[in-house]
Amino acid sequence: MDLFQAIQELYEEKRRLDQAIAALEGQGGIHAVSGPAKRGRKSMNDVERKEVSARMKRYWDGRRKPATL
Repeated sequence: MDLFQAIQELYEEKRRLDQAIAALEGQGGIHAVSGPAKRGRKSMNDVERKEVSARMKRYWDGRRKPATL
């Protein structure tokens, strides 16, 4: 098999793959299954925010106490 024929076969395979990808995208394909990934922090409601605040106040009160030997 010469180089020219190998390249031609690869181009033909690429064309078939492009057609298959286009057909899948037309049906929804991968994009229909998974949505965009969520990024960033989860927002807290008022109750969660108060719980975190109380927990951190207890934490820092404990850190500020002088160490006893």
